[in-house]
Amino acid sequence: MEPHMEDECYDLHSHTQASDGMNKPAENVRLAKEKGLTGLAITDHDTVAGIEEALLAGKELGVDVVPGIEISTRAGGKDIHVLGYFLDYEDEQLQERLARLRSVREERNHLIIAKLQQLGVEITMEEVQAGLDRPLRPGESLGRPHIADALVRKGYVSDMREAFDRYLAEGKPGYASLPRIAPEEAIMWIHEGGGAAVLAHPGLYGDDELVRSILEHRKPDGIEVYHSDHGPEEESRYTAMAEQYGLIVTGGSDYHGVRQGVVFHGDLGGRTAPPGTVERLKQAAEAVRRAGKNLEN
Repeated sequence: MEPHMEDECYDLHSHTQASDGMNKPAENVRLAKEKGLTGLAITDHDTVAGIEEALLAGKELGVDVVPGIEISTRAGGKDIHVLGYFLDYEDEQLQERLARLRSVREERNHLIIAKLQQLGVEITMEEVQAGLDRPLRPGESLGRPHIADALVRKGYVSDMREAFDRYLAEGKPGYASLPRIAPEEAIMWIHEGGGAAVLAHPGLYGDDELVRSILEHRKPDGIEVYHSDHGPEEESRYTAMAEQYGLIVTGGSDYHGVRQGVVFHGDLGGRTAPPGTVERLKQAAEAVRRAGKNLEN
């Protein structure tokens, strides 16, 4: 879905330096302002470290920042991502759970480096982190795009896309995966944190039966229909699934910033959510919180 500037316009999927994005959280907010967006969500991988800075920038610039996250899970032999919105990002239990996930991510990164070295690619984790030009801050983590960036810098590939296509994408020789939580556990974490849970970019999984199983049995609150890697056919299919399972339709660019002059997944605001989506997500989060309070009483 292209931006509809005459109405509210939210990009509900963006990444920052807190995970594998290129920009500081405040820079994503500034770009949203420049592009005329009503607001954006900060949805870093397995961390909420970028939310506070983005919220402060949003207040200064008049951009509505939605606190979010993208949690890494595994199901059906595939990496599945679950987005969370309006959760209590300061919740101690959530912070502890996310720290465990980041430790798994770190271990996976070392496995990827080892696999690349076995393939004759001379690369170290120190070289990957050096690409940041700064130390990692608390709660931040490295991801495959950082490794891809190092492969480009060292001349093994020409750009980020080739790095994934040759080495880092699922099924490629440098790919590695460790046991992760299941999608239903991520949905539970988000709900227990008072947020609304959304299945991210279903078209990337290449398995609509698995997608249907997650929607039917794991029961997220929404599905990301509009995404930079979805075309009209995917948008039509997943809109129909949203209607079938009574889910909120969301959308976002999956913006990671610019590396070697290339925007990775899509440009900020290149995909947006339908009008009214943010209010529906707020209502879903509020319903989850009410249900949680009722269980406690």
